[in-house]
Amino acid sequence: MNMENKHSQFLSAVGAFVPKTAVYTDGLRRFAWGTDAGFYRLVPKIVIRSSNEKEVSRILRAASKYDVPVTFRAAGTSLSGQSISDSVLVVAGKNWERYKVSEDGERITLEPGIIGSRVNAILKPYGRKFGPDPASIGSCMVGGIVMNNASGMSCGTHANSDRELESVRMVFADGSVLDTGDEASREAFMAGHPDFIKGIEELRDGILADKELSDRIRYKYSIKNVTGLNIFPFVRFQDPFDIMAHLLVGSEGTLAFMSQVTMKTLPLPAKEASAMVYFGTIREAAEAVVALRKDIDPAVLDAAELLDKRSLASVDDPMLKDYPDKDLTALLLRVTGAGQEDLDANVNRLTDVLRGFSTLKGADGDAFIFSSDPAVAGKYWAIRSGIFPSVGGMRREGTTCLIEDIAFHIEDLPDATVDLSALLDRHGYDDSCIYGHALEGNFHFIINQSFDSEAEVRRYEAMIRDVAEMVVGKYDGSLKAEHGTGRNMAPFVKYEWGEKAFGVMQRVKELFDPHGLLNPGVIFNDDPECFLKNFKALPVLKPWADDSKAVEPELAEIYKKLNKCIECGFCEVNCLSCGFTLSSRTRIATQREITSLRELPDPTASEQTRLRTLEKEYSYTGEQTCAGDGLCSTSCPMGINVADLTHQLRRVNMPEGSFGHGFWNFVAGHYAGVKSGLRGALRMATAGETVLGDLAMSGLCRWLHNAIRIPLWTPATPKAYNIPKSLRALVSSAAVGHDGASTVYAATEPARLGSLSKRPDSQTSEAATEPAGLGSLSMSLDSQTSEAATGTPTVCKVVYFPSCINQMMGLPKHHHAVDKPLVEEMVSLLGKAGYEVIFPENMSSLCCGTIWESKGMPEIADRKTAELEEALWQASEQGRYPVLCDQSPCLHRMEHKIKKMRLYEPSEFILGFLTDRLDFHQTDTPVAIHLTCSMRLMHKTGKMLELARMCSTNVIVPEGVGCCGFAGDKGMTHPELNKYALRKLKAQVKGVPVGYSNSRTCEIGLAANSGIPYVSIAYLVNRCTTAKNV
Repeated sequence: MNMENKHSQFLSAVGAFVPKTAVYTDGLRRFAWGTDAGFYRLVPKIVIRSSNEKEVSRILRAASKYDVPVTFRAAGTSLSGQSISDSVLVVAGKNWERYKVSEDGERITLEPGIIGSRVNAILKPYGRKFGPDPASIGSCMVGGIVMNNASGMSCGTHANSDRELESVRMVFADGSVLDTGDEASREAFMAGHPDFIKGIEELRDGILADKELSDRIRYKYSIKNVTGLNIFPFVRFQDPFDIMAHLLVGSEGTLAFMSQVTMKTLPLPAKEASAMVYFGTIREAAEAVVALRKDIDPAVLDAAELLDKRSLASVDDPMLKDYPDKDLTALLLRVTGAGQEDLDANVNRLTDVLRGFSTLKGADGDAFIFSSDPAVAGKYWAIRSGIFPSVGGMRREGTTCLIEDIAFHIEDLPDATVDLSALLDRHGYDDSCIYGHALEGNFHFIINQSFDSEAEVRRYEAMIRDVAEMVVGKYDGSLKAEHGTGRNMAPFVKYEWGEKAFGVMQRVKELFDPHGLLNPGVIFNDDPECFLKNFKALPVLKPWADDSKAVEPELAEIYKKLNKCIECGFCEVNCLSCGFTLSSRTRIATQREITSLRELPDPTASEQTRLRTLEKEYSYTGEQTCAGDGLCSTSCPMGINVADLTHQLRRVNMPEGSFGHGFWNFVAGHYAGVKSGLRGALRMATAGETVLGDLAMSGLCRWLHNAIRIPLWTPATPKAYNIPKSLRALVSSAAVGHDGASTVYAATEPARLGSLSKRPDSQTSEAATEPAGLGSLSMSLDSQTSEAATGTPTVCKVVYFPSCINQMMGLPKHHHAVDKPLVEEMVSLLGKAGYEVIFPENMSSLCCGTIWESKGMPEIADRKTAELEEALWQASEQGRYPVLCDQSPCLHRMEHKIKKMRLYEPSEFILGFLTDRLDFHQTDTPVAIHLTCSMRLMHKTGKMLELARMCSTNVIVPEGVGCCGFAGDKGMTHPELNKYALRKLKAQVKGVPVGYSNSRTCEIGLAANSGIPYVSIAYLVNRCTTAKNV
């Protein structure tokens, strides 16, 4: 039976128990899932997004039955080609996030799909942390960390996965399951697999009887080593089940599937400090590491990271300007202590060692300063974590970024470091850089490589073979220290370990996977040139076909930044659609492939068909389901925002002159009328709900949405609203008393708010008799006083711009959490604090422009923003009054585009201007807070949480809920995106009466998918405060 038939029969078998939505056989998603952080690419025939252990067991039984190879992956941040497949790829990522912590926090049981940094967040309340700490911990998952034995900057060999693992649950190639931490499971496995247990015991006994081999194993694992299978357990453990559990560590999915792991945890240091220490040569830096390792207890010196000159250049280190002629090299050191006194003593000990070396002084005259400031230390370590992507971003467009991973015994470090640098220069890699975990003798080196010619491939081959000869032949080091063997070093495993040890590894593979179906080609590969095949191309991404034509500077800059992407996957942790359709990484990868196919000079019929297929399938998976929230940029070291790509693709698909562009241009020019029309549609929906009831109306709207794609109405959709004329008039002369009631005064009458408190930074005085009109009343934020020259108290003023949606939408029909629309609630709150509200003129026609920006029409968006800016400029009397917008996504664009006024969203404005005018009365009632994408992008989430905690003693921020997925109108046009984004929300807010946010669109989607109402945080503040008496 040929492979195609085997795959077909396998697919038919798994289709009986795996949901169709979790099996991908289309060309686009198969290509996308063939993308990982490494520099190889294979396109799987079938992708399965697994959800539980039982399902994986049945998948493996089917694979064994039909002789189909299977590869597992979690986050896809592996670097050596171990998480790609040209057969079946089983993804164990975002569906595998359950965990359990022991009461004392000293042990944690984890599924493979939990992000490493989240494990640390879970453990932090216990004063504990996860042992392994790879640089990619913010994006890699537990499955990859353990199965690669990824270690990182601090854990070395003393706290890596192999050291900290207690037990595992594993699924074997035949579908059988073993929990090495459960006695009943062990007994059942022993009864059912006696020959397997016997084979493990025979290997153990044979190794222990061979002193030369056992000594060799101990020596090789005295430094970081993940070359080949992990055979260290045979000399560490007697119990065959302990040996089996630890054999899985670093096995890269070649032995079994790990469905659960129990790990010991480490205590968090009470105190720590970091310093960047600079040296004039790379050798001297390496010699300093040797001295530190010799004289300082590893428990004290937590990490020593080396960064060579080119690494420092990738992050624009300012010291390069001070020492342009030096081979500048830095050591990033972190010291810990049981307390401040202990920390100080440890820093002094390190300083004494470093005085023996010629460290370089900075502009401030100091050679180095250890800092305990989290902001300073965090900056240092963020630089270190981002070296790989940053260097990759500097590569010449069209080349591939490769990272290699080696380790030396510490005494060899100075000579080996110099040899490595000379080797890279000898092979012409003058843009390479060396950095890494020097305290463990572990270096990474990055090269930017083209594979577009045979000469370039052979240059790479010669370099790798010379590295192998140097690392193994000269220094007996490790060809892979923590990144995994993969396909990259598979041909060199026997060379590093020798025949005898390699034979042990082969026997282990045969015991676990007798038919060779688990991740074939990884670690064990009979092709001596497999490391030179299936390279992943990174073609230049561009939206234009003719390079001779001029390109808009802004567009060229966007694509220049997009082309810096090395597909590392750091972005995916913040990508809403990752695991649903495409991710930010795979959007770029797929567009690169589309670009490459478009540029083929003489494409074949199959290539043309593939291009058309990718373009068609990308429309939904890539463009329509991209939320465009920009959060991907927050975890990308290069700050790449894939929303820019989406907006530009929409722009290309809707150019000027097209019907769509004309329609949206008409909307922009007749915005007030369009909003009136939308209010009419909302009134019709409310009428339908009244006649049909919620259930029937929801069913009808769902049918219409599925049939003809009309925006989906749900019971959470608000009723139509228009700001009452009375309120518009009221804000020009009204103040609100302490009881919240509105009081209207004549325009020439002084405001009588005797309860106003004085602010040290409060606003300019207005003459007590000056009319308070709607047009362009103004104040100065730093000069307004709370009294006029006459001594009569006067009202402070704020320009309030209600967002378009809050001008159009009130409350849902059955909303019982609050009793008035947001605009009226906001005016009430502001009045309570003694603020007079000013609406800008012609408000119903104004918009921030986000709608048009998201649809790829930046020119129209900018025009609308300019109109708004002018209206706010006039209303604020040329920026003297603060401007408040009640919708954080709108404010995000306003802040980006409008620079001459101070702009605020509700949380920031309330904290900055109202808190000393209000008395807060905390409630014990739990409140759920949704932190919007825009708040995250503006770095204002802390303000919203601070405000919420002033109102409630029980503030809940649901785990695993980032972007809500409503994304402007996506919640109505693509509600499945909203539903997927909030799939973890409902269970976490059970028992919470009301949730709060600061985006009306988000609140609609949150309410629809959580079962509780969500409203603006302004409601919470208004309920929990009274006007302060002075």
